[in-house]
Amino acid sequence: MRLNKNIKIILKYFVAPLLAAWLFYSLYTQVKNQPHLSESLQLIRDAPFGKHGWKFWTAVVLVAFNWGLEAVKWQYLAAPIEKIGLFKALKSVLSGVTLSLNTPNRVGEYGGRILYLKEGTRLKAISLSIAGSISQLIVTLIMGCLGLAYLLLFVLQPDGSLMGLSYFWIEVLFIISVTVAFLLILFFFRMAWLIRLVEMIPQARRLVPYIEVLGHFDTKILLRLLLISFFRYSVFVIQYILLWQALQITIPWNIGIWLVSVLFLVMAAVPSFAIADLGIRGQFSVALLGLFSENTIGIIGATFGIWILNLFLPAVAGSLAILSVKFFKDNKD
Repeated sequence: MRLNKNIKIILKYFVAPLLAAWLFYSLYTQVKNQPHLSESLQLIRDAPFGKHGWKFWTAVVLVAFNWGLEAVKWQYLAAPIEKIGLFKALKSVLSGVTLSLNTPNRVGEYGGRILYLKEGTRLKAISLSIAGSISQLIVTLIMGCLGLAYLLLFVLQPDGSLMGLSYFWIEVLFIISVTVAFLLILFFFRMAWLIRLVEMIPQARRLVPYIEVLGHFDTKILLRLLLISFFRYSVFVIQYILLWQALQITIPWNIGIWLVSVLFLVMAAVPSFAIADLGIRGQFSVALLGLFSENTIGIIGATFGIWILNLFLPAVAGSLAILSVKFFKDNKD
């Protein structure tokens, strides 16, 4: 147990920062070698106020829709154990973003969400939050598979490669993604099977009280969760395309949709800490969008902008919400 803890400490405080430093240095060298660097940097500075400034500000406004949709989804998810209002749900999801920043693949998000629920329901709420993440992952996988199919059919040559992966391995990635998507969909609509399976394992039976709440979701609610997840996914895609256009990255929107889908698929598949997440996004964005645009500065700028809008700023808001929770608890004591 102690060994596992030490490994986690090494990963969090040594490996992750080193990986982040390497990724950011790599991005820096690509930016430094960008032709017309000063003009590109000026383009980023002018984006909020230039000809396409309205696209930049529209992407900013969509942040509210993004997290508003996630709050509505959390309301549906938490309903079997506790009815919560929209504002409380919003504080929950933003607190989850804050606690997710220093955990691998942002698993700390689950801990943040349960802060606002009654103590007797919090462990059950973790399984509900995981179910919500699965609904979002299903949408990401389906759209990512369509994006990979687009790349394989219309962009990449049989002797070509992407991020060091040959055409063959991208085909393998496509097959794996389709398989995982199918299995996740099957599990999502048959979560009661998980409860029965756990009941059959003596060592795991103590978990049943915490996961049996998953059996409360009928097909109608599950479809509604998937629909909300799809709307939220659409907001992500629109934000990316708007920032690309604001930064004069000339990629047609009908192609951009599939490129963003592949980017999200890769980010879902690659384990990372938030500190390295931005560097990974930047590296892959440059490799993927570089097939259609030489505006490396704009690509990195858009990636950084999305990270700031959809993760950093919500995390700041969530930290304020968490402070308010602690304040009221201290007063009660």
